[in-house]
Amino acid sequence: MTEFSAALQISSSGLRAQAKRLRHISENIANADTPGYRRKTVPFELDSGESLGSVRLGKVHLDRSDLRQVFDPSHPLANAKGFFEASNVNLMVEIADAREAHRSYEANLKMFDQTRQMSSSLMELLRK
Repeated sequence: MTEFSAALQISSSGLRAQAKRLRHISENIANADTPGYRRKTVPFELDSGESLGSVRLGKVHLDRSDLRQVFDPSHPLANAKGFFEASNVNLMVEIADAREAHRSYEANLKMFDQTRQMSSSLMELLRK
């Protein structure tokens, strides 16, 4: 029965990691128009504390790519030349990342459900 619980732990760790990843992606999308905002990226790491194959999110990193320079002399943050630094969030990249995270979440959910169904089927067989 430990194989079933290990499979459930692995898939639930994937669910948690993808949910947190989606939260960071949504923060990036929400701040796409915030001047000076830097995109957040989060790497996946193997979780050595749980069963083999469990994942978790690592430390949040700020994207160090250049901030977009926007010409708007009337903006309160504009410099003497009329430019201000906008965010470095690319909405197309964020939407693609959100779709990938959503599909990975669904795959982990399906694995969790399949494991639960197999466990129930095994219990029914053992009862007979």
